[in-house]
Amino acid sequence: MARMRTGSARGRLRGWGGVTGMAVACAVTASLTLLPLSHGGADALVDDASGSGTARAVQARADECTDPEASLPPSSADGPSIAKIKARGKLIAGVDQNSFSWGYRNPESDELEGFDIALVRAIARDILGDPDAVIFRAIPTNQRVAALENGKVDVVVRTMTINCSRLEQVSFSTAYFQAGQQVLAPKKSTISGFDKSLAGKRVCTAEGSTAYEALEKQSFGSVFKDPHDGTVADEDQLTVPNQLDCLVRLQMGEVDAVVTDNALAAGQAAQDPAVELKGDKPFTTEYYGVATKLGANDLVARVNQVLVDYRSGGANSPWMLSYRKWLEAGLPGISAPPAPKYRSN
Repeated sequence: MARMRTGSARGRLRGWGGVTGMAVACAVTASLTLLPLSHGGADALVDDASGSGTARAVQARADECTDPEASLPPSSADGPSIAKIKARGKLIAGVDQNSFSWGYRNPESDELEGFDIALVRAIARDILGDPDAVIFRAIPTNQRVAALENGKVDVVVRTMTINCSRLEQVSFSTAYFQAGQQVLAPKKSTISGFDKSLAGKRVCTAEGSTAYEALEKQSFGSVFKDPHDGTVADEDQLTVPNQLDCLVRLQMGEVDAVVTDNALAAGQAAQDPAVELKGDKPFTTEYYGVATKLGANDLVARVNQVLVDYRSGGANSPWMLSYRKWLEAGLPGISAPPAPKYRSN
C-alpha cells in the first residue's frame, strides 16, 4: 500500500492544486483496499458473486487473440451467473470512487456518480428491474482482476481496457468507450508528450495498468520502476496500487509526470487547473469493457444486450446522454459510442 507522509504533504504541494491536492490525498488511502460500498443499506459481503458451475471456458487465449474487442453475441437469456444475481436481488459491481466524471463519490450527496456508475445502474435495471439494486465495491486498479477471480463482484465497470492478456483472466463485454494513453504533467513542465522529453523524468503509473506496459516497451529514458517493484519491499512511489495515487504524487512533487488513459487524465485536469494533457493526442487506442469472471458467458451476453439498448437512439441514446452529462466538458468531440464487435464462435 502507498505510504502517505501526511505530516509534510501540505507544505510539499508547491502551491498549485493545493485544495484539490489535499482533498485527493485524504481520499487516496480509502481507495487502496477493497471496500464494501453499499447502496440502499445492502452492504453485506458476498463470498461468491459468480455462481457455482459457471463455465470456465477461456474467452480467448492470448496466443490466439487477434481481435480482443470481439465479444459474445448479445442475449437476454438467463444462465447460472444471472440466476445468482437474481436470487441475491442485488448486482455487485466493482467500481472506482475517486475518478472524477467516471466513478466518484459526490461530496455533497455522498452518492457515487459518473459515466461508469450510470452504466452499472443500466445493467441492474435490465437484470433486476431496479437501477438502485446495486452493491458497489470500491476497488483499486491493481485489484480489478482479483475481485472477479475471488468472486467478490459480479462485474467490474472501472475504465478497464480490453486486451489479449486480460482475456486469459477475465471475460469482457463489447467496448463501451474508446480511450488512449497520454501524459499528464504540470502546465509549466518541459515535458511535451510521450517522447524524448521524458528522459530522466520520474513517471508514475498504476500497477497492472496498460500505461505501465507501454513504458516497459518504450520508456524514452524515463524512470518508471520502483527499486523493489513486485516485492514486499515495494516502495509504491512510481508504480502505485491505484491510479489516483499518481495524481497525489504529482501534486506533491514526488514525480514529474503521469501516464494514464486520456479519459481519466482529462477528469484529473478538470479537478486541478495546474496540470494538463501533454501531446496532441493519445499514443495508443484502447477500449473499455465491462469485465466479468472468466467464463461467465451468460452475464457477458446479457451485458452486451444492455449495451445494444444503451447505444440505441443516436444523439438521444442513453450512452450519448451520459457522455454529455459526465464527459463532454473534458473530452469534447465524441459523436457516437464505439461500434460493437462480436465473435462468430
